[in-house]
Amino acid sequence: MKRRVERFLLLNIAPALLFLIMRLFWLTYRKRYHFIDEPLGGQIIAVSWHGELFISPQMYRRLYPDDRTSAIISKHRDGDFIAKVLDHFKIMPVRGSTNRGARSALIDSLKALRRGENLLITPDGPRGPRYSVSAGAVALAMKNRLPIMVISYRASSYWQLNSWDRFTIPKPFSRVDIYHQTFRVEESKDRAVERLKGIMERYSI
Repeated sequence: MKRRVERFLLLNIAPALLFLIMRLFWLTYRKRYHFIDEPLGGQIIAVSWHGELFISPQMYRRLYPDDRTSAIISKHRDGDFIAKVLDHFKIMPVRGSTNRGARSALIDSLKALRRGENLLITPDGPRGPRYSVSAGAVALAMKNRLPIMVISYRASSYWQLNSWDRFTIPKPFSRVDIYHQTFRVEESKDRAVERLKGIMERYSI
């Protein structure tokens, strides 16, 4: 009974509270936007580090407030929580990862893209290593001939959790520099993965 209550609170109350905290913190930040490339119109695949999910969904929705969007989310238990939080941003889950449910996640991702939806991916999720880049985003971009949009940030003051991804929460009223860059895959998959990793690391904490 106790576990049922805890799980109910974790999946129904806590996500709403975290969403509220995210929005309140966002309003206090002294934000500076660095558009290395102008935001693209049309369909895109967006990527950010797993540890930057406190900011990246909010920045994404600032750029694409009304676009239908799905996100690849792991089938691990923490994925259930993340899916509930992203639901408040009107981002639908595609469940799976490189370790669990990879085939079904790939199929569902392709279906979402063919429906004209944007797709969000954390290339180092769900278990890392931190700042590693799997080939999923690049492979999907190549297959569907879509650009990849990178969202990353740096903060003047922040907390970092003692988790594998060093999940980062900028402190209220801190300065947050948010970086946006897009690129199209024009080389081999391996080279594109390395280029994506370099871009993502360049502007991260």
